[in-house]
Amino acid sequence: MFGDPHAHVDLYCERTGPEFWSEPINALTNLAFVAAGLWGVWMARKQRADGFVLLLCWWVVAIGIGSFLFHTFANQLTIWADILPIAGFTLAYTLFNLRRFLGYSWPRSLVIFFSFYIAVGALTLMVPDWLRVASNGSTGYLPPFLALIFFGILVIRAGNPIGWFNIAAAGIFVLSVTFRAIDPLVCGAMPLGTHFLWHSFNGLMLGVVLAAVLRFAHRRT
Repeated sequence: MFGDPHAHVDLYCERTGPEFWSEPINALTNLAFVAAGLWGVWMARKQRADGFVLLLCWWVVAIGIGSFLFHTFANQLTIWADILPIAGFTLAYTLFNLRRFLGYSWPRSLVIFFSFYIAVGALTLMVPDWLRVASNGSTGYLPPFLALIFFGILVIRAGNPIGWFNIAAAGIFVLSVTFRAIDPLVCGAMPLGTHFLWHSFNGLMLGVVLAAVLRFAHRRT
């Protein structure tokens, strides 16, 4: 991943070569992220939401743009445009859970934030190679999945039903990651693959997340 930044990357069934438009469906289904994010921006402005809410909405748009770049240029440089927006949104949304949904102070939020990601990061590194390969690298998405579950339960236990949005998002995520994992297994029978469904359902999942965020558009700790 740190070699030639322009080295071609071929990870999905649909890709037929190094050309720009070799994954048209995978590329176009990133519109699901853009649509979810722009819907969030529209609703946030309608509600006169603050900067934190707008940031998360625009971040979802950035996820779609980054993934589009990867599924068109498909090289070692654009893979970071795919990875970094997802990772950044996960971290920012975790802080939103701690600060808005739970109402924790910054010191308490940061202690829980770093403790959780250190533990989950260690757990992700412990995943055996055979499982990582068998899941088409999908085990790398353990941190955001576990964050939805953990903080969903934490928020619900604190008496805030908004945590159920996280649980619902985690359920959709299970479905979407299944389609990501089986993509290389169905190439023979389905040359298009199933990665485009990963995008489609994740767009829905992020829409659910933004719906939760928008319900706390004006609530500060």
